[in-house]
Amino acid sequence: MSTVTVTGSPAPAPARTARPEYRVTGRRVLRSEWAKLWSLRSTWITLGLGLLFLVAFGVIAAAHYKSELDSGRPLHRDDVAATALSLSVFGTNFAQLALGVLGVLITAGEYSTGMIRSTLAAVPRRLPVLWSKASVFGLVALVVATAGVFVAFTIDSGIVSGTPAALTMSHSGVVRSLFGAGLYLGLVGVIGTALGALLRSVAGGISVLVASLMLVPGLISLLPSSWQDNISPYLPSNAGESMFALTHDATSLSPGAGLAVFLGWTVLALAGAAYRLVRTDA
Repeated sequence: MSTVTVTGSPAPAPARTARPEYRVTGRRVLRSEWAKLWSLRSTWITLGLGLLFLVAFGVIAAAHYKSELDSGRPLHRDDVAATALSLSVFGTNFAQLALGVLGVLITAGEYSTGMIRSTLAAVPRRLPVLWSKASVFGLVALVVATAGVFVAFTIDSGIVSGTPAALTMSHSGVVRSLFGAGLYLGLVGVIGTALGALLRSVAGGISVLVASLMLVPGLISLLPSSWQDNISPYLPSNAGESMFALTHDATSLSPGAGLAVFLGWTVLALAGAAYRLVRTDA
């Protein structure tokens, strides 16, 4: 007796679930850098310090001026020409360190931890990473700094009201100077970001930042006077200071010229960072 074997058709293979396609876009890179920025504890601490430096040192400077004036003693020569504006931006020298250092940490910190390899694997074209980091942090630093100088000026105006330093928002050039101070500190943050990407070292980036903003102007003062007059106005810190100074003299740049020079330094730092990012491995 023979048996008949019935061969059935093979079972259909399970359908594969189509995976969604993800494309790297500028908006997604920006969102990624925004998320990474706020995930760092150092971001909250350093931004808080920058805001504290702006407000606290501005208020301390105004309170010191008022106490010196009330004491009846002759004012120090640096205080004779003081205004509510110059007192309120006194903290920019300290805030620029906080914001600039944080900018360095944002980029150089990824090289220190090795996270940059994952970042560049996700964004193979590389340059969008640099533009996004600089844009995101520059905007955050701009907002924080602008808020800080406006708060400091509001408080200082009340402290020095009725004194020769009294100024209000309606005074010519005050609002422009306050926004100029915020823009200067925002660009310092961008320069810090660029230096971190260029040097790929937290210590190296911070050292160059501090030297550029604070040490080099002091060294220039050792040069002959004729050299100082030709070089000093174009240094990053001096050009930046002219952006928010209320008055100018023959040895300083106008606000527009100061902005142009400081933007030039910012573009130079970004160009160096972009060149190294593209030309060398992570």
